[in-house]
Amino acid sequence: MGNRLSKIYTRTGDDGTTGLGDGTRVRKDSARVNAYGTVDELNSVIGMLLAQEIGEDIREPLTQIQHDLFDLGGELCIPGMAMVFDEDITRLESVLDGFNDDLPPLKDFILPGGGMAAATCHLARTVCRRSEREVITLAQHESVRSEVTRYLNRLSDLLFVLARVLARRSGHGEVLWQHERRKKPASS
Repeated sequence: MGNRLSKIYTRTGDDGTTGLGDGTRVRKDSARVNAYGTVDELNSVIGMLLAQEIGEDIREPLTQIQHDLFDLGGELCIPGMAMVFDEDITRLESVLDGFNDDLPPLKDFILPGGGMAAATCHLARTVCRRSEREVITLAQHESVRSEVTRYLNRLSDLLFVLARVLARRSGHGEVLWQHERRKKPASS
């Protein structure tokens, strides 16, 4: 195991900078810190989902995803590091396909909701999409491996499918967007 923190505060960040995993210091609002900070936020939301009553078939992949996201954040925190790989993305796709196969085809847009676990999963999905945007912003300025963005893109798809599954299992059902409610005749 690496270094253990015996003292939580160091005061080194009081000047608005933070240390990356390679020892370099950057501003706390840098694109790199925003990217791995949002991945950390995503991991926390998945932790909230795991704190709820969900099936073991969902709990197991989400627990693995938390470990993956910690690795992914580490990759973003240590420039030049590779910690997320094609097999991680393939695993997400396999889990996604397994859950999606049992769902009816989508005919309408779905709104976040469908019970607490499903709503939390939708929140995780939106934070995942923001993580992806932050990583893309970082990639405009610095090198980011394609596996990182591919992983986040696939994860947001999986979280959408899991939200659908959780809404159905909860008995609340999926919340469908009522697009007809806004249709009004055009005024002349």
